[in-house]
Amino acid sequence: MIFKKYIFLFLLIVSINTFAGSIDTLLLNSVQLNKQTKVVIVKPNSDNSNDEKFPVIYLLHGYGGNYAQWSKIAPQLSKTANELKIIFVCPDGGKGSWYFDSPIDSSIKYESYITKELIPYIDANFPTKPESKFRAITGLSMGGHGALYLAIRHPNLFGAAGSTSGGVDFRPFPNNWDIKLALGNYEENKDRWEQSTVLHQVEKLENNKLAIIIDCGIDDFFITVNRALHEKLLLQKINHDYIERPGVHNAIYWNNSIDFQILFFKKFFN
Repeated sequence: MIFKKYIFLFLLIVSINTFAGSIDTLLLNSVQLNKQTKVVIVKPNSDNSNDEKFPVIYLLHGYGGNYAQWSKIAPQLSKTANELKIIFVCPDGGKGSWYFDSPIDSSIKYESYITKELIPYIDANFPTKPESKFRAITGLSMGGHGALYLAIRHPNLFGAAGSTSGGVDFRPFPNNWDIKLALGNYEENKDRWEQSTVLHQVEKLENNKLAIIIDCGIDDFFITVNRALHEKLLLQKINHDYIERPGVHNAIYWNNSIDFQILFFKKFFN
């Protein structure tokens, strides 16, 4: 009976490993940030016997979150990575970096960190398909802003981008989320604030150069700025998917939203 019990446990472990990918946490030395920073990697199971390569989706966390936020909000990522054969990369964006390079604080250089250090490191050390047509980025709240901001500014790196409950224009919230620590006070630096928003960056977009998906809950405090972004994209005749569904600014909404966005990216990769 004891022998049969161990056989059952062994088969159970094999079954779990078959249907779920692996989750690792890396500690990277960043020159851009001048510190060590953590990254969660979720990847499909592979014996590498056939040198299989995978597309990558970068997932950016929200204000006050960290590298582990997405794996907690969406524990299904491990299974999804294995089923769809996608690598997920979840970097740490600091408490309130908004994923740009601050003109006033040299410790906030998350745009440079992700584009100049993290992506080359991931492509050099993991079995990725290193072309932009196999690389996407999305995020929640602050991370939604960061994902669209980085993708628009670096079309050579990203072929697709998304945002869920994204703070795509933070000017209506001049005293929130430590933004003034990175950009200065709003009243004294209005041009700087405007140029740092996704709403401003979309002027750089060319139609069909970036696959875009945006969604937001109808009771989210960011719904108005997301609607404004949608309208601006329509005026510029930029193709994109825009979704509003019942929901607020919380983990329940993001857990549901990310599954739809991953399917959007999977279709793009194919």
